[in-house]
Amino acid sequence: MFNAWQQEKATAALVGEAQAIADRLASAKKHVLDSYAATAWFWAASLQAEGQDAYAIANWPAAAAARFAASAQTRIAALRKKREYDLSDGLAVWLHTARAQHEPRIAPPVQQIWQMILSAGPNADTMATEMMAEAGLPAELLRKAPIGIAPDPAKEG
Repeated sequence: MFNAWQQEKATAALVGEAQAIADRLASAKKHVLDSYAATAWFWAASLQAEGQDAYAIANWPAAAAARFAASAQTRIAALRKKREYDLSDGLAVWLHTARAQHEPRIAPPVQQIWQMILSAGPNADTMATEMMAEAGLPAELLRKAPIGIAPDPAKEG
């Protein structure tokens, strides 16, 4: 019984973390949203270069998604320690996306996050392609939501 309570509390915390990002983006200025979008797309390209298709994270085995989440948390902590907050924010989008694949209660705020990211302006595209080029990655921008995280079309616009 205690383990169930602990698991519920941990899940609620993860939902809260994802919702906090969604709420922050909902009230953010345009340049902040553009930055989140650009760095999320940068991380997708970076992960692709490492052999991981972030957009297909829903098709990854559960163990691979769990390893990715643990690795992403470590990277985020290192990036924040180096005060590279924009990069850590973009990776956090993918962390929550991975978590949402295996915990359905995290999916609604992650869908909100992706809905806002996909509504980012052309500055986000430019920023993302510049970041990719600087990192030596193919500057091939994929402006889409990951499989299984389709934004709600009723909320678009």
